[in-house]
Amino acid sequence: MFEAISPNIMLIVSTVMAVVMGIAVTTLRAKAAKKPATAKKILLPPVFMSTGALMFVFPFFRVHPMQIVEAIIVGMLFSIVLIWTSKFERKDGEIYLKQSKAFIFILFGLLIVRLVGKIVLSSSIDVGELSGMFWLLAFGMIIPWRIAMYWQFRKLQKEIV
Repeated sequence: MFEAISPNIMLIVSTVMAVVMGIAVTTLRAKAAKKPATAKKILLPPVFMSTGALMFVFPFFRVHPMQIVEAIIVGMLFSIVLIWTSKFERKDGEIYLKQSKAFIFILFGLLIVRLVGKIVLSSSIDVGELSGMFWLLAFGMIIPWRIAMYWQFRKLQKEIV
């Protein structure tokens, strides 16, 4: 199915998609900061993202066990920066995600690091495998980040009550 498409075309398409997703996440994050946070809004994105694991049904996207470990560890390291820039504040009895000026730069910085990594690694790793690795990296990044956000949210929520 995917073997008929040129690896270069797939690399370009997946890179463009990554940029579009980065812009979408930044836009959504800016809008989310204007509305009160809820546990649902914090915990649902990883659940929705988990559906992407269905890509591994196709052999084209399967990743070797060591690459799985590497991708998840890198994702967890990247999550540290996101955790560092995600803070909540109380306003009018509600909990809001505090706007961080650094967050947008960090998000785009992480996106650039991922894109450069993808371009460099594409010469030695198949595009399908690489796509699987970068999905694992992103999932390994969002899980610790959202767990930390949830803990912080619950802590503030208990202070209000």
